[in-house]
Amino acid sequence: MPTSAARATTSPALSFHDVLSDDGTVIRAWTNDPEGAIEGPTVVLCNGLGTSAYAWPALLRPDCGVRVVSWNHRGTGGSERPADPSHIEIEHFVEDGLSVMDHFGVDRAVLMGWSMGVNTMFEMAVRHPERVRGLFAVAGVPGDTFGTMLGPLRLPRAVARTVTVGLTHVLRYSDWALTPIASRLPIGPRAIRVLSHSGFMFPVADTELAATAVSEFLTTPIGWYMQLALSTSRHGRVSLSKVSVPCAFVAGRYDVLAGTRHMATAAGRVKDATYAELSGSHFIQMEKPDQVHRLLVDFLARVG
Repeated sequence: MPTSAARATTSPALSFHDVLSDDGTVIRAWTNDPEGAIEGPTVVLCNGLGTSAYAWPALLRPDCGVRVVSWNHRGTGGSERPADPSHIEIEHFVEDGLSVMDHFGVDRAVLMGWSMGVNTMFEMAVRHPERVRGLFAVAGVPGDTFGTMLGPLRLPRAVARTVTVGLTHVLRYSDWALTPIASRLPIGPRAIRVLSHSGFMFPVADTELAATAVSEFLTTPIGWYMQLALSTSRHGRVSLSKVSVPCAFVAGRYDVLAGTRHMATAAGRVKDATYAELSGSHFIQMEKPDQVHRLLVDFLARVG
């Protein structure tokens, strides 16, 4: 599969690998340590749905001190769509994550999740606790994500879920009109500055890298992305009583896609969990990369 122009601009910091998942789907995995030179701990990143490495500026710095292995979701960023179109649930993302860990020789590691990736990592911790040393959750909740959306409006879970799932259905069936437009949008620093003053995203630390991240995201047809989102919307809340590893939650105070109060509640239900709330949106690791990275490094030191 060809490498996109956006990837090529930062390819020295990343390497990509094709990994076979359990059901035969080829997954595009990546690492920020192509030369094996990072001596720090390994973290397995369960990324936001349909997002790429470029959404994590602190992890692409040569001195980040953390080796990251991750992958792109099915049908996005060079990963194949599964032969069985129903194989796009959180449980299949867990299988992909385990296959990626095996490929890179990672037996057990701290998992870091962002957005819907938080669902994935908590599900992995419950299903495969022997592979997990700790959980670092960024702007995401352990299940029932759609019920926590529109958090600043403080809607009841059932109402929030109904509104957001309904909107997702509308966007999915509008694919024929929206994808041709989205795929041709000129995304650069100027577009990012406009987006970062929309309230959906706040000003980011690196506008050029953010432009690359958004450009990569828009290569996925909207219909397919919304199909992925609808499948993951069925993932219920994970039983936190089954989580026995250290956890940390990092929330964006004005996040409209993962309610901060729900993250705080989840943190309060897990033994040895910490909770940090930063002034930002759902894209807090792009807006406050140094602060989020420091929290990650501190968490890794706590886990040991």
